[in-house]
Amino acid sequence: MKGTAMKKDRKKSRRQEVSNEVGEIRRRISLGEVVVDVRADLRELMVQSGSQVLAALLQEDLAGLCGPRYARKDEGQARRWGKDRGELVLGGRKINVDKPRARLNDREFELPTYVQFQSEDPLSERMLEQMLIGVSTRKYSRSLEPVPEELTASSTSKSEVSRRFVKMTEAQVEEALTKPLDKVEWAAVMVDGISYAEHIIVVALGIDASGKKHLLGVREGSTENATLCKEMLSELVGRGLPADRSLLVVIDGGKGIRKAVTQVFGRYALVQRCQVHKTRNVVEQLPEGKRAQVRAALAQAYGAGTAESGLTQLKNLARTLKPMHPGAAASLEEGLEEMLTLNRLGIGGLLAKTLRSTNPIENLNGTLRHVSKRVKRWSSGRMALRWAVAGALEAAGRFHRIKGFAQLPQLLAALRANDQLLKTPVAKAG
Repeated sequence: MKGTAMKKDRKKSRRQEVSNEVGEIRRRISLGEVVVDVRADLRELMVQSGSQVLAALLQEDLAGLCGPRYARKDEGQARRWGKDRGELVLGGRKINVDKPRARLNDREFELPTYVQFQSEDPLSERMLEQMLIGVSTRKYSRSLEPVPEELTASSTSKSEVSRRFVKMTEAQVEEALTKPLDKVEWAAVMVDGISYAEHIIVVALGIDASGKKHLLGVREGSTENATLCKEMLSELVGRGLPADRSLLVVIDGGKGIRKAVTQVFGRYALVQRCQVHKTRNVVEQLPEGKRAQVRAALAQAYGAGTAESGLTQLKNLARTLKPMHPGAAASLEEGLEEMLTLNRLGIGGLLAKTLRSTNPIENLNGTLRHVSKRVKRWSSGRMALRWAVAGALEAAGRFHRIKGFAQLPQLLAALRANDQLLKTPVAKAG
């Protein structure tokens, strides 16, 4: 027992020695080394430590340009030249700081720390983040953490917040709508629309071979028409989305989107209609007493082992509904074969459950609605587009791989097999 206690004491003593050594090493680290490691976290450092950190960093820059204070100057070395008032960003607002000056003859030298943190301008990113989580321009300054007492903060007006938000979202629109798409192997594309007041935003979501989701394109218009959708899809092809290889295209059944898909991708588009939308469209035209029964019959047909079996079940259901409920029957018969594209490709399980509906893109649309819920007046379609892209990129930051991604090689193999069928010449009769 005594030996065990002695071992514990030695271990404890050694841990204390190591801790002391680490502490000494940390104390010997110069501010120049610190700025390399924590430059991205300057705001957090300053919020905790006030102006001392910034002043020390600026003084180190000054010493690098002018040498130690009161030391003999070398030829061509800058001289200290008092100080000036400057502005940097702290905690999402501008603050006034004392900026040391260095000059040689008529030339004034810039301090690297001041230049870098001024040019990075984290204020715009902070404003964008606050707008996307629902903070209004009027309440922006109230949402920020307090700055140290020794610093003087400049007011951030709602007009400045608005201008910066517009600038940031304009840049996001440009980047999101020009990113090349030819370096990725695409398995599926989902297309759906969302209403922003009187504006329609059509969104395209891509799923790559690993199951990761990507925002591909966004388009604004007054209606979800074929021209609008065709322009967006053609733009995606221009950026590298292949139009000469089979691709699964999941849509909600809108006629404008369906027509545009055919015009842009032709035979290479394997269209899967959203089964959730179809079920809702059918049962809403039925009396309450029949809805559960028809919903169950649709689910059974969708889950059939083969496309032929499922198609037979759907046709029988439509025939049964037609005498008493012709509207529901007509809704069911519209695009009937495209309800079972995944069955025809031999895809089942979790992947089929994911791709048989536009739910993945509906989730994205939910984020779009959330981030823009405080907007009361839409001044233009461009404004709606900027908010849509900002919201979509906010959602994209939390994208996960789709459920059933392990089955994607099976889907890709089926798509490539379809390519071979399309390229095989059809023998002429007689």
